Amino acid sequence: MDTEIKKLQLSNGLQVLLKEIHTAPIISVWLWYRVGSRDERPGITGISHWTEHMQFKGTVRFPAEVLDKAVAREGGYRNAFTFLDWTTYFETMPADKVDLALDLEADRMHNSTFATGDVESERTVIISERQGNENEPLFLLGEEVQAAAFRVHSYHHEIIGDMADLQSIQRDDLYNHYQAHYVTGNATLAVAGDFESESMLARIRARFEPLPDGKVTPQRTRPEPRQPGERRLNVEGPGETTFVQAAYHAPAATDPDFFPYLVTDSLLTGPSNQNLFGGGISNKTSRLYRALVEKELAVSVSGGLTATIDPFLHNIVVTVHPNSMADQAIGAMDDEIKRLQDTPPPDSEVARAVKQARALFAYGSESITNHAYWMGYSEMFATYDWFLNYLDRLAAVTPDDVQHIARTYLRSSNRVLGVYLPTGLTVEGD
Repeated sequence: MDTEIKKLQLSNGLQVLLKEIHTAPIISVWLWYRVGSRDERPGITGISHWTEHMQFKGTVRFPAEVLDKAVAREGGYRNAFTFLDWTTYFETMPADKVDLALDLEADRMHNSTFATGDVESERTVIISERQGNENEPLFLLGEEVQAAAFRVHSYHHEIIGDMADLQSIQRDDLYNHYQAHYVTGNATLAVAGDFESESMLARIRARFEPLPDGKVTPQRTRPEPRQPGERRLNVEGPGETTFVQAAYHAPAATDPDFFPYLVTDSLLTGPSNQNLFGGGISNKTSRLYRALVEKELAVSVSGGLTATIDPFLHNIVVTVHPNSMADQAIGAMDDEIKRLQDTPPPDSEVARAVKQARALFAYGSESITNHAYWMGYSEMFATYDWFLNYLDRLAAVTPDDVQHIARTYLRSSNRVLGVYLPTGLTVEGD
């Protein structure tokens, strides 16, 4: 893998990362902002996600009805994501059409209009999205578990926000959030593909350097205190399936324990995909699959550990078998975790878990779009070196490291345990 990148900062604070990849006549442009649900307070939860939506409503130069057609007409595609710690927008274009992507991003960084009519129409869209989520058992369970896990830190709420705030946020709230956070000094532009760096840098300077300096007051997050004991909760809702979610407080991406935890997660439930729009691989060799699914205590089991700025959660989600009970699945899960706490796993099992995690990483790093993704993504919580050292740090994990993770983090006192209890009713309209 070619790892060489050019990294610099423009005079107005915009960080720029460039990576030449001459395997295909394609260029992917990603503009990352260091703002997400972590940067929200009660009263404006969901405002970052809503601002992302508003950024697709256009500017005077590029009205909304022009944007998608312009990119599609040139053979490109684009999208955006809002997460806990960041928001990102991207376009992947034929190399000779990349100027359009640069023009679009530079323009909407400074000139988005936030028309009142668009704000109200998008309010309807986002509230409808929230209501749709509320029809999903795993959303209902996950929201309650996350809220119970974070009583102080702003990871407390879902990215989409609380319904009360979605109903009350006004146009000026959104526009002020946009002006405060979606600025050059709070952004990273990552570009990968078929270009010459000096020429690309000149194009970027021409479009972004005239934009005003953007300095952001650092977010003052309140650290979550140590959880004093296991928290348990039940959620009741429509459907016929019981779910279990065990959420363990987990280390931040830059913590030395993060990569051993990735391997532990891979061993227990299958590898986590840090590429948030990538796919997955089979977890049928994982310990919890064998202990729960093969023994018909569960229909499925999955896990997830996410790279974040501050300590977040390692989630284990179990779909309970119709002929089983939640307590039986929880008991079997806890037995497997205790086995890992008592005895380090064999070298061969750790090697397999590492191999699976490496494979998932490789699958999510092969395209030009993915290369540009990783460049910016890793800068949101660490640096590009985090990506470059990913495989080496996985390979360095030992059985004793895995046992350390199980003993340190996979304790009942360090988790929120939630159970979704179906009422047997269906949601009207389903």
